Amino acid sequence: MPKKLVVAGGNGFLGSRICRAAHARGWTVVSLSRRGPPHWPSISSSPTAPPWSTAVSWHSANILNPSTYNSATHDLLADADAVVHTLGILLEADYKGVLTGRESVWGGLRRAFSQSKQGGRLAEKGEGEGEEMVPGEEDGQVTYELINRDSAILLAQEASRAGVGTFVYMSAAAGAPILPARYISTKREAESRIASGFPRMRNVFVRPGFLYDSSRKFTLPIAWAGGVGNVVNGMMGGRLSGVAGAAVEKPLTADLVAEAVVEAVEDGGVKGVLGTEGIEKLAGRAWRRGMV
Repeated sequence: MPKKLVVAGGNGFLGSRICRAAHARGWTVVSLSRRGPPHWPSISSSPTAPPWSTAVSWHSANILNPSTYNSATHDLLADADAVVHTLGILLEADYKGVLTGRESVWGGLRRAFSQSKQGGRLAEKGEGEGEEMVPGEEDGQVTYELINRDSAILLAQEASRAGVGTFVYMSAAAGAPILPARYISTKREAESRIASGFPRMRNVFVRPGFLYDSSRKFTLPIAWAGGVGNVVNGMMGGRLSGVAGAAVEKPLTADLVAEAVVEAVEDGGVKGVLGTEGIEKLAGRAWRRGMV
């Protein structure tokens, strides 16, 4: 019987590639996302769904509401061998308030770079409802705390309850000077709380740098600049890492990271933090296996 992989955010840029890589290895693949199937032109070079996509179950679900994917009526985690969390936000939505005049530029910047914000809180339960989590900010803003941290912890909790053996959290190598510190701190908090809260699962925390692909032309010059920065940082003995963070981390293709994730899922000996070197090592192993 084929093994089953559930990918939260499977219709996204990286998530769809993880789905494809897992399908290529014979896994039964289930994608969970609010919109269900991907909008292919926005995540790939294909304007239409590729042939392999018909083998993936694209389900519409709200990761913050377990009743939509882990309940008697929606048991999408049932019999899953592994779950991968790929959701995350790079920027919060404070800029919308500035653009619409609801908030001053200074106020928006101050809020965006504030030291803390509310994550998620449990909504009031009604009969038959699950433990739905809603934004904790009064205006309902989607924050790093909610998406980067709390959605991952909630999904890990549900995966553990469903008896899933492996949980993979897509984290990040580091923050960057242009991003609020909370971007990376919430990811590290998620890693810590998942590792300590669900020790029965084999937890893997994947920390890539910038991801690029030729189908997303705007990512190519960013990747080129990051590659130059990585070389310079290496020549300086890594002294730029503390200042520039992910800006000097080696950029990786999304396909390479996807292959590494599936390789990590299949290799029971992989656990804990997986940085750039480990990602490349696993992807290389997957490539060699495919050549045999």
